[in-house]
Amino acid sequence: MQVDAVLARFFTLSKIRAEAFGPEYVELWETLENNTIGGKRFRPRMVMTAYRALGGTDLQAAAYVGAAFELLHTALIVHDDVIDHDFIRRGSPNISGTYRDRGIAAGASARAAEHSGISAAVIAGDLALFNSYRLIERSGVADETRARLLEVMDDALFASAAGELIDVDFSLRPEVPHVDDILTMERLKTAVYSFESPLQAGAILAGASEDIVATLGEFGREIGIAYQIVDDLLGVFGTEAETGKTTLGDLREGKRTVLIAYAASTPEWAEVTALFGSPELTEAEAGTLRERLVSCGARSFTEGLARYYGNRALARLAEPHIPPALRSELHPVADAALGRVK
Repeated sequence: MQVDAVLARFFTLSKIRAEAFGPEYVELWETLENNTIGGKRFRPRMVMTAYRALGGTDLQAAAYVGAAFELLHTALIVHDDVIDHDFIRRGSPNISGTYRDRGIAAGASARAAEHSGISAAVIAGDLALFNSYRLIERSGVADETRARLLEVMDDALFASAAGELIDVDFSLRPEVPHVDDILTMERLKTAVYSFESPLQAGAILAGASEDIVATLGEFGREIGIAYQIVDDLLGVFGTEAETGKTTLGDLREGKRTVLIAYAASTPEWAEVTALFGSPELTEAEAGTLRERLVSCGARSFTEGLARYYGNRALARLAEPHIPPALRSELHPVADAALGRVK
């Protein structure tokens, strides 16, 4: 994939530049690069899918824009792990975990090692965030198009920060937020930068009409919400192979999701609410919670809501100004998002 080549060149040049500042700085860049390997490249795929389907031919420029969104994603998940105090990502130590483990191996106390890991992750996330904008600047596109792409990137980051702040606020509330509040948070935190903005960026780069750009944003919003709903379902009912993390994590954390918001509105949930959010939750207790999420109707409601938003997304593609080639390329995106519901 051309995006991989752009990222490889970016990290190679960054590591060469870092040599002047010492081996520790090179090592940080190597760790950051390792944390971009193994991802699904989902956001670059959205850019490239829209661009190609709309007749774009400068694949090198599109690859730079796709790489910019991948680097933005890296920055956001690195910082999100810091916020959540997570040291594992996709089953392996993330940047925080890597530097924490090194600190412990060097004889530091657990507290000092964790501080070192979190500090390194903040620095690495900042580098990824800043350079996501730089990759767009280096794409070689005309000034007016580049300015629009930077606006789209800025809108994505601005929305994601708002969503992250709402999520942090949710964790402090004793009560579980309403379903609509959860959906708003998930759209801002994830759907905008993962679906809406990359699709619009691809369309803008291809010179598409404003109607197409706007409709792609609407499609991205609906399918992005559906995708996140399914992601939350998999966080409880999936497997580690699907999610890259244990399915105990969300239950132990007390993560506020649509699944939990619906369950909290039912009388049955009061019987198990003491288990939800327990850091010491056992597999057996998690099984009890899962059984209750099924019996109270939360699982079926959440699966239905994902399908509802998926259908809303497909309806946007039926608009007459959407070219058939674009429609045929995006239908599988919706199918894949919903196909993860077991």
